[in-house]
Amino acid sequence: MKRLFDFPDPVNEAAARTVALGVVILSALALVTGWAWLLGVLLYGFAARVLAGPTLSPLGQIATRVVAPRLTRLTRFSPGPPKRFAQGMGFALTLAATLTWLLAGWPVARWLLLPLLAAASLEAFAGYCVGCAVFRGLMRLGVIPASVCATCADLSGHYRRLGAGTD
Repeated sequence: MKRLFDFPDPVNEAAARTVALGVVILSALALVTGWAWLLGVLLYGFAARVLAGPTLSPLGQIATRVVAPRLTRLTRFSPGPPKRFAQGMGFALTLAATLTWLLAGWPVARWLLLPLLAAASLEAFAGYCVGCAVFRGLMRLGVIPASVCATCADLSGHYRRLGAGTD
């Protein structure tokens, strides 16, 4: 049962970017068509990925089992805790949009999808994870303890593995 709720560490960047692309597509589709019910699909996906990584997420399964294995030349890995934090941020934004839709209607709620669409687009198209950047900032401030992500606390080892200089 514990394995079911494990989040991968490290995370395959190709899979993470594929999931982000799925979020971009679903968010854009909701905005363009007015299909507010897609908020439920997004909300479930984020909740599933926060709780269990790709295990319970259809989008996560497609990304890890179908797409990422075919992108082997693009395979890079990142620490898992910041990616899980990013999924939590996506969940929070989608939950806010869903509650706003239910309480105030779609015309108001749709605006809450714009930050989600922007963050997912940055991840999908540029490989920049906004949630990971926020996670690192919170670690620097001491809000998130270094013990949560030893790799994040000491990125010099990560850069050495990538073959980049640390100066």
